[in-house]
Amino acid sequence: MIALRDGGLVGDELKAAGDRASHDFILAELRALFPGDAILSEEGADDEARLTSERVWIVDPLDGTREFSEPPRDDWAVHIALVVDGRPVAGSVALPAMGVTFGTSPPARLPPPSGRAPRLLVSRTRPTEHAQFLAERLGGELVPMGSAGAKAMAVVRGDAEIYAHSGGQYEWDSAAPVAVAAAAGLHTSRLDGAPLRYNQANPWLPDLLICWPEFAAAVIELCRERTGI
Repeated sequence: MIALRDGGLVGDELKAAGDRASHDFILAELRALFPGDAILSEEGADDEARLTSERVWIVDPLDGTREFSEPPRDDWAVHIALVVDGRPVAGSVALPAMGVTFGTSPPARLPPPSGRAPRLLVSRTRPTEHAQFLAERLGGELVPMGSAGAKAMAVVRGDAEIYAHSGGQYEWDSAAPVAVAAAAGLHTSRLDGAPLRYNQANPWLPDLLICWPEFAAAVIELCRERTGI
């Protein structure tokens, strides 16, 4: 991916090439290693046979194509998750431009709590009123960042405390980040505290919460207050 990024392509051509190269490589490896498993990839056709498969790999070959196409930005990622009976049980999130990959085996080690006011991650292009509401009520600050994977791993690294996304995503945007974050000991759920379920007929997820455990109850209560749940 880094070599492709440095190969002279720009804009939409670079985005398309990155998506395709990563998709083709990952799917070829998964099919060779796990021929009996189903696969759901952002860049592939959806095969409904996955709905009756116990094991499904959910892949985002390039999360954050905009950031990938804007060197030297490093807030883009590659997601691979294994979902069993609707739950992400294993996964990895690579941040190639940072030269690091986070996985579930072994799980990432969280740094000590910062003791500071919470930092809430938001889209650098589409920050929501929901996030602003949470920041104001929690006495926190908003931190703009690119891809979902980069945001989630910023929480794992201790560079932020809360990723509360209300704008909707697809399963491939969050399956691997949720697997990695949960294995590290972070809280993962819907914004109202409901469990996240994957490999659904409609792969759209309306919202997502990944945060340090000490903030989970307060964030969920505020989200319920705002939505009237």
